[in-house]
Amino acid sequence: MSHPLYVAFIWHQHQPLYKSPNDGVSESSSQKYRLPWVRLHGTKDYLDLVLILEKYPKLHQTVNLVPSLILQLEDYIAGTAFDPYLTASLTPTEQLTQAQQEFIVQHFFDANHHTLIDPHPRYAQLYYQRQEQGQAWCLANWGLAEYGDLLAWHNLSWIDPLFWDDPEIAAWLQQGRNFTLSDRQRIYSKQRDILSRIIPQHRKMQAAGQLEVTTTPYTHPILPLLADTNSGRVAVSNMTLPEYRFQWSEDIPRHLRKAWELYTDRFGQEPRGLWPSEQSVSPEILPYIIKQGFNWICSDEAVLGWTLRHFFHRDGAGNVKEPELMYKPYRLTTPAGDLAIVFRDHRLSDLIGFTYSAMPAKQAAADLVGHLQAIAKMQRERPSEQPWLVTIALDGENCWEYYPQDGKPFLEALYQSLSNEPHIKLVTVSEFIEKFPPQPPSQENNCIVVLG
Repeated sequence: MSHPLYVAFIWHQHQPLYKSPNDGVSESSSQKYRLPWVRLHGTKDYLDLVLILEKYPKLHQTVNLVPSLILQLEDYIAGTAFDPYLTASLTPTEQLTQAQQEFIVQHFFDANHHTLIDPHPRYAQLYYQRQEQGQAWCLANWGLAEYGDLLAWHNLSWIDPLFWDDPEIAAWLQQGRNFTLSDRQRIYSKQRDILSRIIPQHRKMQAAGQLEVTTTPYTHPILPLLADTNSGRVAVSNMTLPEYRFQWSEDIPRHLRKAWELYTDRFGQEPRGLWPSEQSVSPEILPYIIKQGFNWICSDEAVLGWTLRHFFHRDGAGNVKEPELMYKPYRLTTPAGDLAIVFRDHRLSDLIGFTYSAMPAKQAAADLVGHLQAIAKMQRERPSEQPWLVTIALDGENCWEYYPQDGKPFLEALYQSLSNEPHIKLVTVSEFIEKFPPQPPSQENNCIVVLG
């Protein structure tokens, strides 16, 4: 039987909890955050990814939204989250303290300067003054206008180019300088508006069948280490471990239950897939995942290789020589029940994460499609009843900072090519395993034995 090559993209959208330990559990109306990355990545990386995908309805994908990310997005949307960057941005320049000025000069260029600073002349001017003259010079010579513009540009540059046609955003980009407190307040309002669209857009696309949204243990703990820190030695025999062994497996069902409940509340249905934190898995955690009700998990090809005691060799083009071992879901059978697991192609995932940003967008997209075409050709040469599933899984936020225009040209070129490919079909993981249930492995390969 001839099958298309099925491909499952899984984008992992995650942020740790940045709330202050004190204020994060208080009953006050505002929450103190240590860092701004939920807010900034939220305006640059979460909404645009699925909006671009929505233009290509034939392509289905999976997005993992970590509960701790969702909770923090909701704080910012409600206007109750304040990080030091935001507090400085909303402070009148004439009221900035010496400590705040030092903080601004040191940290308001926290971005990839090639993609987020250089494209904006005023932001670039201030950046190169800091680089060439030094922080002390800036503190001695900058006036209120420089601080006002830097406060504005740090926030503007993190707004995704997909939203630059918004009249207000376009006007700010055109304005370039002489930003007022009112401008900065409106930029903050625009950030909250973008953040407020993230969860509804994912919910809408999941209801339409184009997207599968998955979850992660509640605050992103590494479950095998929560069960037993000594499990680290299974993966790395000479690993340096804490002086005192730590075992607190009773927290595992709590994290899974709280993630399940939050997901069900926000998305109106039960989750099917779980992204284990850091893709780390072990036999001890499987019963908890199964009992909570999850159908499948994902991990890395190295975990599969350790489990099968098999090293995955690649040919000169970088394609796996034993594709039938990697490109399929496995069924894990335990006394608690069964669970499917898929393993990502590490190299293909890393090409998106670390390599393609340095290539022209169309060339990079063609390279990835070429790898998938080569795998599809291998599948046709080795026909079987069970089709292959290539899993490409990676962080869905950090790599785009290194791509021109936040990766938009690359993703559009990639999605356009894949939409026209007759032998490649993009699916969610649940779509595939429901249509082609995984077969149980041989007894000796029935459980995962190492951490990711």
